[in-house]
Amino acid sequence: MNLNIKNINKIFYVFIAVHLIIWTLIPSITNQNLPLDTIEALAWGSNLDWGFNKHPPLSAFFLEIFYQIFGSQDWAYYLLSQIFVITSFYFVYKFSSEILNNKVFGIISVLLIESIYFYSFTTPEFNVNVCQLPFWSLTVYYSWKIYNEKNIKFFDCLLVGLFAALGFLSKYLFIYLLISIDLLFIYLIFFRKEKKFDFKYLITFEVFLIILVPHLVWLYNNDFVTVTYGLARTGLEGSSLIDHIKYPLIFFGKQIGILIPFFIMIWLLAKKIKYKIDLKDKKLLFLLAINILPLFFMLLTSLILGSKVRTMWMTPFYLFIGTLFIYLLKSEINLKRLKVFVYGFVFFFLLSPSLYAYISLSKDNKRTDYFGKDIADLVERRWNKNFSNEIMYVVGDEWYAGNLSYHISNRPKWYLTIDKKVDQLDPIGGLIYVGNAEVMKNLCPGEFGKIDNQGICMIGLRK
Repeated sequence: MNLNIKNINKIFYVFIAVHLIIWTLIPSITNQNLPLDTIEALAWGSNLDWGFNKHPPLSAFFLEIFYQIFGSQDWAYYLLSQIFVITSFYFVYKFSSEILNNKVFGIISVLLIESIYFYSFTTPEFNVNVCQLPFWSLTVYYSWKIYNEKNIKFFDCLLVGLFAALGFLSKYLFIYLLISIDLLFIYLIFFRKEKKFDFKYLITFEVFLIILVPHLVWLYNNDFVTVTYGLARTGLEGSSLIDHIKYPLIFFGKQIGILIPFFIMIWLLAKKIKYKIDLKDKKLLFLLAINILPLFFMLLTSLILGSKVRTMWMTPFYLFIGTLFIYLLKSEINLKRLKVFVYGFVFFFLLSPSLYAYISLSKDNKRTDYFGKDIADLVERRWNKNFSNEIMYVVGDEWYAGNLSYHISNRPKWYLTIDKKVDQLDPIGGLIYVGNAEVMKNLCPGEFGKIDNQGICMIGLRK
């Protein structure tokens, strides 16, 4: 297959444009409601803070920006998610083209990861995992510039600190990448003495800490609630001795399963799987540090603590795995097989949205089948019939109350609870509680209703 290298950039931009259009359009057409994690972060965004009960603030911050621009139009949040995905693709392509010295290999590195469902099937749900993607790729790219260039630039160090902090403020698991990159630098500076320590490195650390200060203060003032939530999600408290073996094996098996389409694509491209590991190769060391070390540390965490590793936590970990495999197998890659590779890519590229659309349309018990807008309309009509003031607050869990906050026309602020916060509320603001119907029916001092097994208690100024 003949390929004009001058057109590689155009091909890449066409690819990411098609990816963006397909993965914005398909969920917009087939889903009745936004996914759980997106609604949850939109609820947080209605009442922005430096952190929330489950996660740091950045995913909610970006969703709130889009809400202020587009309002409650679901397609906008699918678009936001794809903007994050293709931004990460762009820096994977940029990095891969540089480290492989070949733009054809650079675009292949991106096409390979399109076969991993983290970067296709799961991307319509904008959440903390998707929010990490551009910052993961940016941190790697600018760390590579510091690693590779003899004269370290102040601006590159500043950008690494900035993007590392934004990644950490997306999700704490970003720390696995940062530890891996830092260990590589420590190894080269203090053990192999192949790099000299430069005080510009401290700029990265300083910028990172300065950006995190407000969130760290919030953490302290809120009893480290996000850390507690994260540990609870691992099942750590109830772990037994067998879990130290069971969960790492489950984790390892799931990673192999996730990568099966990726390995098929590699097989289509390479004449044979033959590679040589040379730990004196600085490029290979960097690729191993950003690909293998984070996975190793995640496995080690599960092994030592006996904790679960949830599959979706691994979303950003494979962004550069295509680059690593191309680097290892570049002598075995036969560009004459590129035509077969493209056929394989197109198959997986179309299979994923087709499966997504089929599941979305054929199953009717998913979160995305929830009639959030219709329920909010019913609630709002009943409110307008009985009360004269505006709905300003919605209290309840992120899903049921969060949907009301998102769909009600004036976008009331969401609270999980208003305990110890009553003094902060506007006394003339209308309030809606969402919760257990049986309990709420007996306690509601205002207008009570029941929708979808949820009790709705409306408290406002009567007409």
